[in-house]
Formats: sequence, C-alpha cells, structure tokens
Amino acid sequence: MSDPHIRPATPSDIDAVLRFWRTAAEGTSISDDRDGVARLLARDPEALLLAERDGTLVGTAIAGFDGWRCHLYRLAVHPDHRRQGLARALLEAAEERFSTLGGRRADAMVLEANARAHRAWGAAGYHREDHWRRWVKPL
Repeated sequence: MSDPHIRPATPSDIDAVLRFWRTAAEGTSISDDRDGVARLLARDPEALLLAERDGTLVGTAIAGFDGWRCHLYRLAVHPDHRRQGLARALLEAAEERFSTLGGRRADAMVLEANARAHRAWGAAGYHREDHWRRWVKPL
C-alpha cells in the first residue's frame, strides 16, 4: 500500500471533511459544521491535516498551535483504512508542524469511552494525565 499524501485542508475540502467525520470520527463537536471548519482554516490555514491515498480522503488530524500549547483534535482514520499506519503518519506530520512552530508539548483530546483511541494514542507515545480535567462552557 502506498504512503499517504498528507496536506493541509483548503476551504474546498470542508464538505468532504464533514462527511468523512460522520463516518470515521468518534463523537461530535459543537464546531463540526461548515462555519466551524471555515473559521479554523481562516485562523490557521495549516492546522487541519488531511491524509489521502490515490486522491481519496482516508484520515484527518487537527494540529492547532496557539503560541503556547500544541493541541491535537479530530484524529480520525476511515474504518476501511485503519491499522495501516495512517494515524501515526498524521501524528508525525502534526508533531513536525509543532516543532517548526516552536511547540514544546502536544496534548490530545480523546474521548474517555474510546478504548481503541486510547490504544492508538498510547502506541504513539502519548499518555493520559489523570490529574487534569477539561472544563467547558458552550458560547
């Protein structure tokens, strides 16, 4: 199988990404809509990484950097393409982006009930920090 082509998303990719997430991503976010993804791309055009094979979208990761912390979201691989190194390739691309931007540590949003994701993140060298909890407030 060929290595994936990883590139930043463009505004023309938004609809395909949203369709992809409905198939490949666990859970939903308040920002999983056209306006949310468009705002992300306008704010940081290189944050949403797409993995493609033969022109087909097979994986995504959001690699956001706010100047202080490196955040990973929406690591998703199409169910038909899992266990082929795509998540690792996306994470390597995200980590390279973070290093280039001067980032020092990456954190990831991982659903508590997604055991498959826990194994994938652990295999990539990430670990859970039980002394932190995320606090949220919808705006």
